[in-house]
Amino acid sequence: MNSFGRNFRVSIVGESHGPAVGVIIDGVPSGLPLQLEDFLVDIERRKGGTQKGTTPRKEDDLPLFQTGLFNGKATGAPLTILFENKNTRSGDYEKQRAVPRPGHADFVAHNKFGGFEDFRGGGHFSGRLTVGLVAAGVVAKKMLNSITVKATILEIGGEADLEKGLQKAIDAKDSIGGIVECRVSGLPIGLGEPFFDSVESLISHAVFAIPAVRGIEFGTGFAAARMFGVEHNDAIEDSSGKTRTNHAGGIVGGITNGNELVFRIAIKPTSSTPKDQLTLNWETGEQETFSVKGRHDLCIALRVPVVLEAVTAIVLADLMIQTGQISRVLP
Repeated sequence: MNSFGRNFRVSIVGESHGPAVGVIIDGVPSGLPLQLEDFLVDIERRKGGTQKGTTPRKEDDLPLFQTGLFNGKATGAPLTILFENKNTRSGDYEKQRAVPRPGHADFVAHNKFGGFEDFRGGGHFSGRLTVGLVAAGVVAKKMLNSITVKATILEIGGEADLEKGLQKAIDAKDSIGGIVECRVSGLPIGLGEPFFDSVESLISHAVFAIPAVRGIEFGTGFAAARMFGVEHNDAIEDSSGKTRTNHAGGIVGGITNGNELVFRIAIKPTSSTPKDQLTLNWETGEQETFSVKGRHDLCIALRVPVVLEAVTAIVLADLMIQTGQISRVLP
């Protein structure tokens, strides 16, 4: 469904062109101080229209705290945070109702929900809903305290020079993808479980809630397939678990080993492209040429780092509560 987590449980709500989008968070420790200002930096990082290559759609995105907060501190009840949708152009989508956009969820949503889905701006499938994930990530990061979660863009369109990668898309009048890396320092040894609740499994589950993610690798990742065992194994140097190399990316046997957690994700090109494409008109039953109109990101990877930090922090906060390293009630 639309919820994730056991002890720190996040539920995403809303549609792209509905009244609001937001998040309901259960498991926030009572007494955790939260102010409007805590959210502003990360919310601003996620916004479009603030950097080259992002959508010109801009929303104020000031968090509206509906439940679970009293006198600036979490009450222990579910925390509800909403973000109003004010800058919408639904008419862009009314005109293309019969022609599902390639790469988008239009076709599958129409079939799964029998035509009752809100199709405007992608509805509940829209990247707009990641603002709720970012808000939950702000809370999770605050709970993690001294643990640092940081994501950066490594490349766009295969180029380490991000401007060069963006220019390739501009010259082609098309969208383009990228690779984003996340690093977490300060993690204790012992988070995670073997097999189904391995740290990799849980992070991967959460990461694929970010629209446009197409792949994930931890540590050396796919390059490990071309290495010898003695080369890939990380030699343990001391009783703290510090290793000489970090090919494992900070996780062994599904459990954190005290080293830096390192993983990367692949982000596909934005599905909305002005290029002509073929799609099916489900009213006529015929294929027709189609071009996406409206306001869209040239490279969605530009806005992913803060969302990736958020889902990573959500997973880690959940695991820290589970192991008793975060109390449900703060002093």
